[in-house]
Amino acid sequence: MATDEEQLTRKASEVPPGSFRHTVLLAAKRFKSSWVELGKLLSKVRNDALFQEWGYPHFEAYCLAELRIKKSTADKLTRNFGFLEKHEPQVMQTPELAEAAPAFEVVEVLAQAEERGQLSSGEYKSIRDSIWNQEKPTSELRRDLVERFPAPAPEHKVDASGEVKRLWSLAKKLSAELHANRKVPSAVRERADALARDLEELVLQKAEA
Repeated sequence: MATDEEQLTRKASEVPPGSFRHTVLLAAKRFKSSWVELGKLLSKVRNDALFQEWGYPHFEAYCLAELRIKKSTADKLTRNFGFLEKHEPQVMQTPELAEAAPAFEVVEVLAQAEERGQLSSGEYKSIRDSIWNQEKPTSELRRDLVERFPAPAPEHKVDASGEVKRLWSLAKKLSAELHANRKVPSAVRERADALARDLEELVLQKAEA
């Protein structure tokens, strides 16, 4: 089974070089080292509904089928980009931003804190230097920010880790059986893969809690 990078490479070879669609595909391959670039491009794809011109019914289908990116990840990318665009409108015009921007994990904590009403523009300015001129390791800085802007405890904590693991196991089996049956359309197999990955993420989240 081809890796995500191999599938992105193949897809990029099928799209006209120099087109905006080709640019987004290349950015997806560079995602780990240049998340801001991909966040910016995905925001345009979503806001301008370009995915419809490329034959996809909705943004989620485009991200999963063409870029091998889950909707949750795409949402984080566009949200984090929007956070920087709001607070750093001038810096966002700098070509070198992709290399100079704070780590994805750090911006994610701040974007979530702002959504919860915990982070004001004034408070962002007070911590700006610590995240742009980062001296601490990313993991340590993220931990400090999580402690400063803690997420509220869930109202109802449900101990369903065992049930989620069971569903994850079933989803993996379903995905494997669908891949073994070539009569099943690839779109159906991809949705099964996405479901299994989403359940895996839930299991990991519960393990870390």
